[in-house]
Amino acid sequence: MERAPLLELKGIRKRFGELAVLRGVDLALYPGEILALLGPSGCGKTTLLRVVAGLEVPDAGRVFLEGREITALPPEKRGIGFVFQDYALFPHLTALGNVAFGLKGKDRLARARKALERVGMTLFQDRRPGELSGGQQQRVALARALVIEPDVLLLDEPLANLDAALREDMRRYIRELQKEIGVTTLFVTHDQSEAMALADQVVVMLDGQLEQAGT
Repeated sequence: MERAPLLELKGIRKRFGELAVLRGVDLALYPGEILALLGPSGCGKTTLLRVVAGLEVPDAGRVFLEGREITALPPEKRGIGFVFQDYALFPHLTALGNVAFGLKGKDRLARARKALERVGMTLFQDRRPGELSGGQQQRVALARALVIEPDVLLLDEPLANLDAALREDMRRYIRELQKEIGVTTLFVTHDQSEAMALADQVVVMLDGQLEQAGT
């Protein structure tokens, strides 16, 4: 019996003015898989990620999650976690405050602490982003994305802002964490070695279209 995709994109098109950024993209992401969208800057990778997250509305095409169409759903109702390239942490909040932000219920701080523990940041929970290294900020951003227990985790150029040595460590760490918790992951990168090291599947993107895909 053929596996059903967890996330499926059909015929996604997006223009910004005269510029066609996405030109009929079809993509399937399967449960537990980590898929890399590989391509140069400006090829449409991040826009595609933002369409999946609900931060951009496609001009045409449909987005499905577990067989249910979510094209018109607002971001907060999609069950999708997003780690932005610049981490997008609130500078005035502690690591714990950043992870707990947006959570509801009496157990929100307990859930946030557990998420920080999962990424090895318990000792730094009271520090603000300005007091953390790039790698530590990234772990906080990961914890914030994972605390909602997303169906899909999106990573936008997750290692671009780190130096070479730290990039190697974080590459290994993200891979191990993803396999441990089993969250289905889609990440974009322009770094071929990063895509090969992290992903189960690599999809090459060029000029708003998917050119090639494989393990």
